[in-house]
Amino acid sequence: MLFGPARGRMQHPGILIQKTAALGDVLRTTSILPGLAARYPGVPITWATAPGAVDLVRTHPLLAEVVALDTRSPAAFAQASAHLVERGWQWVISLDDEEPLCALASRLATGRLSGAHLSPAGERVYTRDVAAWFDMGLLSVHGKAEADRLKVVNQKSHPQIYAEMLGIPMGQPELVLPGEVRERARAFAQGLALEPGVPLVGLNTGAGGRWVSKQLPVERTVELAAGISRALAGRVAFLVLGGEAEAQRMQAILDGLRTHSDRPRGIDAGSGNGLLDFAARVELCSLLVTSDSLALHMATALRRRVVAFFAPTSAAEIELYGLGEKLWSTATDYCSYRPDADNSSLTAERLLPVCLRQLERARGG
Repeated sequence: MLFGPARGRMQHPGILIQKTAALGDVLRTTSILPGLAARYPGVPITWATAPGAVDLVRTHPLLAEVVALDTRSPAAFAQASAHLVERGWQWVISLDDEEPLCALASRLATGRLSGAHLSPAGERVYTRDVAAWFDMGLLSVHGKAEADRLKVVNQKSHPQIYAEMLGIPMGQPELVLPGEVRERARAFAQGLALEPGVPLVGLNTGAGGRWVSKQLPVERTVELAAGISRALAGRVAFLVLGGEAEAQRMQAILDGLRTHSDRPRGIDAGSGNGLLDFAARVELCSLLVTSDSLALHMATALRRRVVAFFAPTSAAEIELYGLGEKLWSTATDYCSYRPDADNSSLTAERLLPVCLRQLERARGG
């Protein structure tokens, strides 16, 4: 339920942030913490999140407390809820639209509630101060069609939207890796025996099983790596990244690199890494080439250079904080949120100069 000692002065009413899913959304939402801490100095901030996302926030220096809310376990959820309900809050920021989480937000004693909750009639609703966010989601008072249209025409990043609706300066997400995690990553890096000055480029071009059109196909990924290798006279290595569901795809990329005529060096990052060990692999990279995924948000939180590509989802929603560049599909169904959106315009030829430019900036930085 509670992870780590409360690091703030919890005798005072604090701020509660309720954000549980998805993992990438949880991490990028930490961009609100610097602004909240600056506007409310000394006020302890608690984050309630899903058990699987706890590692993404538990080490954040601006959080006093992290509470796990497991909606899949009624007993655990009831226990965690009781811990939150028994306290008084200065401000509750409820950013989830699941019914149990809306119900919990409605039970909390707070001076101010922003976000999703239950109406007296038991319907899921949201406060008007956060309409800029929820108007584009499943709870939109305008209906799904208008919510989808608003997402397509939106040109503000999620951190900008959050900052404006909460009345705080826009901040940057932060992921603090524990020392033992970084030690394991250093040991892994030492085993690679890279020559000094040779950049490591992360290839995180998959996207799990749901969003096939977020992915850069294996052949294009290999072609891009070969182009980078040629441009750098072979003085580059590629760290192939992914999760357990992408093990077969990762191996196909590694096989493609090994058999390509340019023989770019491919390195298997492993598909069974825990959340923070995966992030530590990302941190090793001079540049991450990535889909719209958790790894993208890890890279910005760890201040790593990024080239991100988009087809079914919105590039405008993603903030890179000056750390890279975005490339998006030129097809008519760009930002349609269709799993089968056309991503054929995301070619190696378009990506190559962007990657080389960002590698040069990584070298300069």
